[in-house]
Amino acid sequence: MKKIKYAKTATFTKDFKKLLKRYKTLQSDLGVAKRDAIELYHLKRVDNQSVFPIPGFCSEELLICKVKKFACKALKGQGARSGIRIIYAFFPKRMKVVFIEIYFKGDRENESRDRITAFIKSIIVGQGLANH
Repeated sequence: MKKIKYAKTATFTKDFKKLLKRYKTLQSDLGVAKRDAIELYHLKRVDNQSVFPIPGFCSEELLICKVKKFACKALKGQGARSGIRIIYAFFPKRMKVVFIEIYFKGDRENESRDRITAFIKSIIVGQGLANH
């Protein structure tokens, strides 16, 4: 079976560290999201309403997706409706995911479209192509 390779942008890492201070279980929760949302969606083609492609950013070579159902154990009683959102790029031909952004919905309603656009431009220009 194919495996997905994972990478993070520097801005994702910064966001993640900031949220990790508030939500101590985030590291293990991310592992669960990889298995139960991202890999189910892309490898097994199971749509459990966790992963949503973001319109306007997707092509055959690149899908920009949002994980909406993210179970954060630190947010007791919330389950998959914790309000944590993850934005990532999926490269189907290379079976690679690059995490772009993570945020708490209570802090910000939507993803940073500017950040996504900058990420895509870095790939087009070729700066990030070797890394992504």
